[in-house]
Amino acid sequence: MSFFNFGKSGRALLLTVVVAVGLLSVGCGGDDGGNDNPANNGNNNNNNGGGGSSETVLLGGLKWMKKNLNVKTADSWCYENSPDSCLKYGRLYTWEAAKSACQSIGMRLPSREEWDALETAVGVDDAGKKLKSKSGWNNNGNGTDDYEFSALPGGYRYPNGNFDDVGLGGYWWTATAGDDDGVNCRELDYNYDRIGRYHSGKDYGASVRCVKDE
Repeated sequence: MSFFNFGKSGRALLLTVVVAVGLLSVGCGGDDGGNDNPANNGNNNNNNGGGGSSETVLLGGLKWMKKNLNVKTADSWCYENSPDSCLKYGRLYTWEAAKSACQSIGMRLPSREEWDALETAVGVDDAGKKLKSKSGWNNNGNGTDDYEFSALPGGYRYPNGNFDDVGLGGYWWTATAGDDDGVNCRELDYNYDRIGRYHSGKDYGASVRCVKDE
């Protein structure tokens, strides 16, 4: 299994791929590493956490969380191990932890097809811009937040414990595994108006939006 490295230095190449074929075949590359994290903490009782009707928005036939998930589990982290980052961006989860965390609040991790339905519902060409928050994105990359999805650029975590891309990109798991033992993921970027697609290893840390049926 092999994944392309992705970080700030690879951003121009990544966006070229998106424009050309509409599918990112990029992973959050990095060395496999341990999961020790003495600062693996955060506040579970904030507006990023639950799944009640007041915290969801109906899009593409599903109720989507309005904020990134912030339920503390094993194999989840705050960006740079800062509790303040959890409060702002939610937690970064491995794929297995993401599935379990959604289940713990009576929801589920959305599939690739359900992300596609969300994209279609808001309009493919500028879905990213419509879903991004009105503030919080670097380099004038804010969106219009037309649907109260309020997507923020929470970055990601390498398996070796390093973090990258906060302020520039947001990365979300789908429940759909790929043929190469990776996972189909979705990405929003500060300087691109569409929703990007990429593959990631299951032990990277990415953001989570849980869903439930109407």
